[in-house]
Amino acid sequence: MAEKAQRKQNVLGGAMILVVATALVKIIGAIYKIPLTGIIGTLGRGYFASAYNIYTPIYAISMAGLPVAVSTIVSRNVALHRYRNVRQVLRVTGPLFIALGVVGTAVLFLLAKPYATSAHNALAWYSVFAIAPSVLFCCIMSIFRGYYEGMSNMFPTAISEVIEALGKLVFGLAFALWMLRYATAQIEATGAVFGVPAGEDGAIIYALAAAAAIFGVTVGTAIGALYTLLRHLLKKDGISREMLVNSPPAESNGTIVRDIVRIAVPTALSSLVLNVTNLIDAWMIQNRLGSVVAAHFDEIYRLYGHSIDAARVLQDEVATFLYGAYDTTLDFRNLVPTIMMTLGVSAIPIISAARAQNDKLKIHSTVNTVFRTTMLVALPAGAGFIALAEPILRLLYNGTENEPGVAVAAPVLALYGVVMGIMTLSAPLTNIMQAIGRADVPAKALLSGCVIKIGLNWLLIGIPGLNIKGAVFGTSVFYLWCIFYDYRVLKKETGVTVDWATVFFKPLIASAACGVTAWGVYALGSRFLTFGDPTGRLNGSSLSCLLAIGAAVVIYAIIVLFSKTLVKEDVIMLPKGEKIAKTLEKYRLLG
Repeated sequence: MAEKAQRKQNVLGGAMILVVATALVKIIGAIYKIPLTGIIGTLGRGYFASAYNIYTPIYAISMAGLPVAVSTIVSRNVALHRYRNVRQVLRVTGPLFIALGVVGTAVLFLLAKPYATSAHNALAWYSVFAIAPSVLFCCIMSIFRGYYEGMSNMFPTAISEVIEALGKLVFGLAFALWMLRYATAQIEATGAVFGVPAGEDGAIIYALAAAAAIFGVTVGTAIGALYTLLRHLLKKDGISREMLVNSPPAESNGTIVRDIVRIAVPTALSSLVLNVTNLIDAWMIQNRLGSVVAAHFDEIYRLYGHSIDAARVLQDEVATFLYGAYDTTLDFRNLVPTIMMTLGVSAIPIISAARAQNDKLKIHSTVNTVFRTTMLVALPAGAGFIALAEPILRLLYNGTENEPGVAVAAPVLALYGVVMGIMTLSAPLTNIMQAIGRADVPAKALLSGCVIKIGLNWLLIGIPGLNIKGAVFGTSVFYLWCIFYDYRVLKKETGVTVDWATVFFKPLIASAACGVTAWGVYALGSRFLTFGDPTGRLNGSSLSCLLAIGAAVVIYAIIVLFSKTLVKEDVIMLPKGEKIAKTLEKYRLLG
């Protein structure tokens, strides 16, 4: 089975499995977060986001850094038919990763209250406590995800991701609804809940509901970890006794640990730097917003007064409200980068094996495939956000507790659409650098870039007229710097050259047409389709938004095909790619 998987491996084949899983996860996540935000409101979303901001740096080490190290080592050994080493890697990583999970959970428990207090969001510590145990379960999952990814078997990762998301959906929404009702009833009866008095705005209700929702994440990770463990115990890894007998002797535990540390430390450092940067960023955004609101409340009210009044938040909660609106945009901003990150994950074993075999042609074709596919998806998505930011948000949030935040969030989402290509390319490029054995390069790029980002955000968010929009500019410069730094070293190390026509320019032209189509169809539709309640979600504006998205997709697909943007070597890697390629070649639609 391992040899069969090795023969069949390709970057898009593995990526397609993960893309389908990630798309399902994102759909489930939308089903989770959209009604959740409607339940707990923009204020509750602020508490929810604060917990995620401190959780993600530790989560990133366990679910990005560690699996990459295991995948890289396993794929290299499979390529060289060193199957005893493959098994040894699994035996060594188990106790190591579990110990890291315990430490990570303890760190979150210890940092919960200090972090929440320092971020001027004291009630957020409930949510941090609720999510802390999930770090341990994530580390257990990362053992098996990295192991099977290294053997080019993406199914365990894909299935565990979907199981994790379903657990979060079912338990998160159920817990949030129960807590909201329970806390409201307790405050109406006694004026307090769990011994905590209710304030004027009832913020404790939303803080506890957010914590209950986020505990669903913990339950989801526990179920996902249980699946990966049982899957390995029942189905094994496909390495036969004959393969083991014919394999060279395994290296010592110490050698494998050193190998893992050599790859994992810079890889984990890259993830840690990125996510600590985001944590500092989130802390800074909230602090700077707090300062700006306190010093320039009249100007902030002039910009967002209608939304603030509609949300009925007090002046000392305005910064949290604005941050909750900003965090709402991150669901959409992160959608495409998260899906396309699967390209980088699936490329790791292919490029790592090609590096071990000194196959420069394979590295070149894989890198171009990753870059081209990333741009083909990211650029039109960004154009769609530029054209339809507010209609999309109103389609999802009109008539909910989060409706007042839509007018605040829409300009931010449109700005993120402008830089969608840059943000999306960064993660796959980081994975490519890790696969060629230069995990230190992304770490250096991220470390230097974070200084730039933090400095720009401090400066720009402090300008009252920009406020949360300032964070978009800092983020854009950060990702642009990281791509420049990584690509410069990639080209030097591998000699890779990028076909800029098919990778960037043709997708950009098609995406511009896509955006113009979306804007035009929506403007025309909203003018003539005037049925329904304008404050609801089932009206002419909503239908116009859906029609605009559909028309934009059709126009984009037509232009991509007739401009010969698609390349045969990429299409062949898709499921039934040979058949698709023959059809496209027949009509001369391949570049």
